[in-house]
Amino acid sequence: MKSIKKKSVSRRTFLKAASTTAVAAPFLNCGGMNVTEPMKRVFGKLNFEVTTLGLGGQASIQWTPDDVDPVKIILKAFESNVNYYDTSNVYGPSQMNYGKAFRELHLIPGRPGYDESLRRSIFLTSKSLLRWAKGGWEKEGLRNSTNGPEGSKTLDDVRRTLSQIYGDGSGAYPQGAYLDMVLIHTLSTMPEVEALYENLDNTDPKAENTGALAALRDVRDGTNRTGLNPKEEKLIRHIGFSGHSSAPVMMEMIRRDTDNILDGMLVAINANDRLNLNMQYNVIPVAQAKNMGIIAMKAFADGAMYSKDATWSREPKHVVRTVGSSTLPSRPLVEYSLTTPGIHTAIIGIGQISDDDKSCQFANNLASAQVAPDGLTVSDRREIENMTRSVKGGKTNYFQLPEGQLTPPREAAARQEVLNGRRAVKLTWDSAYAGDEPLAHYEILRDNTKIVEVAHRPQTTMEPFAFEDIVGGKSAHNYKITAVDSIGRSASSEDIAVENV
Repeated sequence: MKSIKKKSVSRRTFLKAASTTAVAAPFLNCGGMNVTEPMKRVFGKLNFEVTTLGLGGQASIQWTPDDVDPVKIILKAFESNVNYYDTSNVYGPSQMNYGKAFRELHLIPGRPGYDESLRRSIFLTSKSLLRWAKGGWEKEGLRNSTNGPEGSKTLDDVRRTLSQIYGDGSGAYPQGAYLDMVLIHTLSTMPEVEALYENLDNTDPKAENTGALAALRDVRDGTNRTGLNPKEEKLIRHIGFSGHSSAPVMMEMIRRDTDNILDGMLVAINANDRLNLNMQYNVIPVAQAKNMGIIAMKAFADGAMYSKDATWSREPKHVVRTVGSSTLPSRPLVEYSLTTPGIHTAIIGIGQISDDDKSCQFANNLASAQVAPDGLTVSDRREIENMTRSVKGGKTNYFQLPEGQLTPPREAAARQEVLNGRRAVKLTWDSAYAGDEPLAHYEILRDNTKIVEVAHRPQTTMEPFAFEDIVGGKSAHNYKITAVDSIGRSASSEDIAVENV
């Protein structure tokens, strides 16, 4: 499908009008909504072309108002050729609503008329909040929420999802049922990362504690290395994780993945991202460098860009059912997420659909998502940020860590050795965290004099960055490693002393 880059009016004119005047909502949010073949992007390394709009599993699919049929929302997405679908074990009736829609669409394996071709054409993702597949230990910052009976573990969630979507909702599911991906949901602390990786390397079925990743790998590969998949079922195709709050924790999750188990990441990204410890210059480039499929969420900050308070949604009254507003159109917010480098699709929860495209959230969001990865310039993106930065006093992203400044390189260290008369100082460091501009490079200073610049690149493993300085003489030296961002701001490590030889 050809990329759509042509704009009917100047993007800059459109954004200025939207941010300074109360233009009629139909002009702001509608137009060009007859989308018969949605745009697609290659979904990282997953060998799948995903539509730029995906259906979020919350909003009215989870918190359903009395006058809304959630199944019709799902069917509307299928009728519109959207092919990415999202749900979760912690989304109340969301998975059961998908089950009802799948029955109407003949997507239940083993039932008469099963449409296997249609099933292969879509990408279905669910999520689990469970960090442990077996056992578990307690540590501050470790969350291991349970969704079913007390003591539930990761594979219980996988089978629960399959039962609710494809089976009887009480545990049974038909042979041939599968999920395209399971995400470990809303990762936010380092102890959670530790738990998830427990017993992954050299997996031992007799181990007392096993994290979620080892068990998910078993039901992905049809193996029983953990002892938790005795039937050697293949129930999922891919493994990933999601995060709303902490880019550093998400970066750690990816860096520890030495076996490249993680194929996908769901990340909160919207036009107020740079007001916080942002995702777009920190974790998204790391996931992109690993060629992961990257899904955007929270384009409207869970409705906080509009009428909803900046708090977690919990009931039907929190569902926003309008299309943008006269002063803040919805289209630029969707485009902002989808033009963030690395993003492949954006999931958006739908509050209501309508036969009138002007008031149909789904029709508007689908039309807004028809944007190429380079469909906005940097200047366009800054104008959208200016439109949103004052909404709720700039505090729409309640789910995200507060503003983060550029940090010095982390774990900066030096080691020297003399071999055959050659004196070398090896400097190592871990990636700095970016502030509101991307990282550009690192400067190495010896005795307060810059000796080299090292270009920044996303740090995708636990292996630190390194530079070797060949030093003459026997004198002691002081080194410093400085992170520099794209507009020249810098943050330096403490002095690193190297003794004389």
